[in-house]
Amino acid sequence: MRSPTPSVAPRIGRGWYLAAVLSAVVALGMCLLGWRQTELADKIGADPVRVEGTITQLPGGSASYSTVSYQADGQHRTAADLQLPADAKVGDPICLEHAATDAGAVRLCDQKYPQAAGIRLAQISVPVALLVCGLCVLRIRRHFRSAAAFTGRTRVVATMALATEALADGMPAITHGKRSRRRHKSGRRALR
Repeated sequence: MRSPTPSVAPRIGRGWYLAAVLSAVVALGMCLLGWRQTELADKIGADPVRVEGTITQLPGGSASYSTVSYQADGQHRTAADLQLPADAKVGDPICLEHAATDAGAVRLCDQKYPQAAGIRLAQISVPVALLVCGLCVLRIRRHFRSAAAFTGRTRVVATMALATEALADGMPAITHGKRSRRRHKSGRRALR
């Protein structure tokens, strides 16, 4: 009797691993962006200095940002991607606040964060990315548990096949001392 060949354990696609890693990277990156914006807001809020800036560029698509130029500590500086009012035009004056200890940390007056859009993006994307990562990790763990159970079932099937083959060969303990009806080619014919 031939022992059955164990079937191959089910495999999980690489997409689950890739999705888990990418969602974890997105969550980490957005956490760092939110942390940086919060740190800049705290730095500006500790000792704000008001200056007047001039809008030099408006956002004109996905590749360009708004730009505001201002004077701080006797130097000409620029700030990019600030959330400007909807009716803003190039050349308009705008009120800015920068930190007394760091003139590069700047925000619009009466706003909490330098780039409020970055904070909103982080608040939305971090929970979504963590949820996707958690679902992928759960799916991968479930796959490994089912693969381990499949391997255990395969071992049981192989053991049963070996036991059945041993029965067919006539083990005396199982056949109550009777010989198997199979004829063995070795020995008997040679004695005659």
